[in-house]
Amino acid sequence: MATESIILPKMGESVAEATIIKWLKKEGDPVELEEVIIEIATDKVDTEVFSPFAGKLSSIKCVEGEVVQVGTVIAEIETDAPSLAPPVVKETIKEPIVEPVKEKKSLKSLAPEPVIIPVAAPIPPSIPIEPSKIIEETTTQSAASDRFYSPLVRSIAKKEGMSLSDLEKINGTGKEGRLTKADLLKYLSIEQPVEVPSSSTTNLTSQPPPITVPSLVAEQPKTTHNGADEIIEMDRVRQLISSHMTMSQQTSAHVTSFIELDVTSIVMWRNANKETFKETHDEPLTFTPIFIEALVKTIQQFPMINSSLDGNKIILKKDINVGMATALPSGNLIVPVIKNADRLNLMGIIKKVNDLAIRARNKNLGPDDTSGGTYTITNVGSFGSIMGTPIINQPQVAIMAVGAITKKPAVIETPQGDTIGIRHMMYLSHTYDHRIIDGALGSKFLKMMADHLENFDSRRKI
Repeated sequence: MATESIILPKMGESVAEATIIKWLKKEGDPVELEEVIIEIATDKVDTEVFSPFAGKLSSIKCVEGEVVQVGTVIAEIETDAPSLAPPVVKETIKEPIVEPVKEKKSLKSLAPEPVIIPVAAPIPPSIPIEPSKIIEETTTQSAASDRFYSPLVRSIAKKEGMSLSDLEKINGTGKEGRLTKADLLKYLSIEQPVEVPSSSTTNLTSQPPPITVPSLVAEQPKTTHNGADEIIEMDRVRQLISSHMTMSQQTSAHVTSFIELDVTSIVMWRNANKETFKETHDEPLTFTPIFIEALVKTIQQFPMINSSLDGNKIILKKDINVGMATALPSGNLIVPVIKNADRLNLMGIIKKVNDLAIRARNKNLGPDDTSGGTYTITNVGSFGSIMGTPIINQPQVAIMAVGAITKKPAVIETPQGDTIGIRHMMYLSHTYDHRIIDGALGSKFLKMMADHLENFDSRRKI
């Protein structure tokens, strides 16, 4: 009986790793050809991995919650008739794996250098402090205990100088009694004393009372709560958003310019056509495709906006791939990408916008649907905001925010003179990376975008 390896497949451009969410099979289970065996998550999207072989799952090489590099062996299958097909991700991954298998590093090799932990009171000479022993005991807990601790929990415990025995004493509220981040933070919030391990193997009852070890993260104030507070664990998507947005702020020099424009022609045209369009195409006619069409025209006039920065090199993108920020029912955000938007007419953009929005809300996006964006647009007006200061979606260098459309009195210029009328007005916000885009270019781009929208032909046909 042959043993075949299943490796983590490539899941789209720039995706180098994935988090193991859930194994749908356990060791010893039979597996059919192309049967889903595992759920994974990348920084782009959640998806599934299919088995390229039929047989018995003989070995699982990674655990739930572990971050695995593309090309790493994740399982082995015993089979009599191995398939030659490469492992694929549901419907979206069609290319074979070409990346080499990367050596999997142990948790011990990833541990930082030992840090001397300050203590609250002098310690008798008979009780030497061995911080490195604390760290080693925490990082090697899986070998000494049957209880599972996630990498996040282990990391927090390491920073707090907690040993395996300390973690064992804490009740877990997670699945099968697992210790969650919330459980650990709740335990630490009441400043539980942490016992400093002794180099001696004598009876612990003969040693002095435990010593309180303060947190190593001294720069951040300690968060406290009482019994009436609710602790909410960040889900995986929110953690990724948090990390990505913080990284963007630390990477780019953000500058935001604003402009107010009259979109009365667009509003009147949409109102006149939305019912007929819905009956004919069974799809909604929204403002977003119109904004994207104008955005593409503006990018073609200012190609520097459609770029990225690699060290001291500016990379001008040939393709115009527009990402559209989409709110999910969970309250999180995802950015599906309209590839080659400059090759689509308005109807093509409408079809793409509606398709991606529906699949995003139904969690049916593939990795390729969220990769390769060169510019992003977000509609903060759909939630009532008149304007926003969006954060750049790295490695892009600019992002557009569309505000709410509101009726306002405005000055209307006519051949007979100026007059006051009620108009549909809107703000555009353009945030750009000041490292390569100066205020002149950023503002000219914004003004041209406004001109395209204000000069929209209300007599056009779809």
